[in-house]
Amino acid sequence: MTKLTKPVFWRLVRYVRRYLYPHIVLAVVAMLVLSASNGTIPFLARSFINQISTLKDLSAVRILSLELLGVFIVRAVASFFASYLTAYIGERAVLDMRCELNDRLQYLPLSFFNRTPTATLLSRMISDVGIVASAATTSLFSLVGDTISLISLTAAAFAIDWQLALVAFVAFPVAVLPVMRFSKRMRKMARNAQRQLGGLSSLLQETIQGNRIVKAFGMEEYERSRFARELQRLFRISMKVATIRALTAPLIEVLGALGVVLVLWYGTASVLKHERTPGAFGAFFAAMLLVYRPFKRLTRTNNTIQQALGAAERVFEIMDQQTDVPDLPDAIPLERRPHRIELRNVSFRYDSHWAVRDLNLKIEPGEVVALVGMSGGGKSTTADLIMRFYDVHKGAILIDGIDIRRYSLKSLRAEIGLVTQHTFLFNDTIRNNIAYGSPDKTEEQIIAAAKLANAHDFIMRLPQGYDTVVGELGVRLSGGERQRIAIARALLKDAPILILDEATSNLDYEAERIVQEALERLVKNRTTLLIAHRLSTVRLAHRIAVMVKGRIVEEGTHEELLAYGGEYQKLYSIQAGDETTNGLAVAR
Repeated sequence: MTKLTKPVFWRLVRYVRRYLYPHIVLAVVAMLVLSASNGTIPFLARSFINQISTLKDLSAVRILSLELLGVFIVRAVASFFASYLTAYIGERAVLDMRCELNDRLQYLPLSFFNRTPTATLLSRMISDVGIVASAATTSLFSLVGDTISLISLTAAAFAIDWQLALVAFVAFPVAVLPVMRFSKRMRKMARNAQRQLGGLSSLLQETIQGNRIVKAFGMEEYERSRFARELQRLFRISMKVATIRALTAPLIEVLGALGVVLVLWYGTASVLKHERTPGAFGAFFAAMLLVYRPFKRLTRTNNTIQQALGAAERVFEIMDQQTDVPDLPDAIPLERRPHRIELRNVSFRYDSHWAVRDLNLKIEPGEVVALVGMSGGGKSTTADLIMRFYDVHKGAILIDGIDIRRYSLKSLRAEIGLVTQHTFLFNDTIRNNIAYGSPDKTEEQIIAAAKLANAHDFIMRLPQGYDTVVGELGVRLSGGERQRIAIARALLKDAPILILDEATSNLDYEAERIVQEALERLVKNRTTLLIAHRLSTVRLAHRIAVMVKGRIVEEGTHEELLAYGGEYQKLYSIQAGDETTNGLAVAR
């Protein structure tokens, strides 16, 4: 075993150990009964053969036959309970591991999801966990059951004839060496296969989600060939794994045949010389044949466990991820009331690139402050820092005079409403999308929020009204309709702090006008950070801050900044000169 294998193995055992009583205990008892019944078969065979060779009375044979039948009935019952309980524990282990992995994913920071493809996470959640849990249950119980069978049958063989046993089992040590060698290669290649499968899933997801672009640029053949190349790589890795699996069984067969041949040569000669009875030799031969069955199964189980250990490393890699925005042990709750926000000498970087430098900004309770600037200026990053999607590298963000890192994440984000240009709707009903994050709200409150967001009328025109399912990412609604659902969601949450991240971006004028009316209601009496896209939205602000390369270079009202003639005036002139727009177009 490598250094990593042992802790990974025992972490897998932990998922099974939870069901120690009564499930594991009963399963082990069933396996013990099954294994013990295996050990009785050679002794019954010896008595049977000896009775036949000196047959005088059929009654003894009939009794032995009934005893043999009884053994097989006991085996059948024990086999059922062992299989059923193993399956139960296996499914519970899959459930527990997926729940634990999902729990971990929910608390990982935004930075983790930015660098990890969604399909890779799905591959680990579905494929890797399935492989891991299978090994942690079926394979582990097979390991226990077959080991007990191997021990009981070996003991029976030695009890029947220890000399023949020594001759027969000379092949076992020779068989173990290549199995151990194959184990290391199996684990490594299984890990590579799962990694390749994750990459293939990412590619497929990207192609499906981008199918409009693929078709628009006529790249179907390119995507087909790219996917085929990745499939070929997966095929080559999978065949290497299959080769090792295919080699193991024949190797054991050959070495087992060696033991059989030695026993036949030595045993038949001794029977002919009357050194052994035919019954004793037949019983030993039956025990030897039965021994090789669990031994072969153990080698296959070992291969399965090695594959699972490779997959487990990938699963535990995510479970062991640490968040870079942790709650402090003594974190305090942020109470519901009007809040004051202050950014004090805030700096933040993505890797080596500084997105925000020495940022200072104050937003008073009930005040609306707009951030404008050219793309890449750090506006959306500033919003993410207030939400604590990331933690600042220098300086501090304070709410009501206290560093936001002192507040619990749950209470901090409960005080903030968010509306972005990339409105995310779940493939659920309009009602549930509006109520997302506010499960305690009544039907009347949901409808009231929709009315304030100018969404109620279009919702009622839909065939199923508030029970209409919006489709994946809200594909069945227009951009303006999606934005109004998002505004209704923020209104229903009724948080005292509001972040509007280009909430009117990419809307036509009519949709913008309707959304704008909803925004005017939304910002009322809230501490609002407004990342602006249109001039009409900027004019909602009490103050405007202009960001350039992560710094605030100008601050004031719309009129003050125009009179100043600096960066804001330049942005305004660019917008005003475009006949297709009506306001300040400032992209992220």
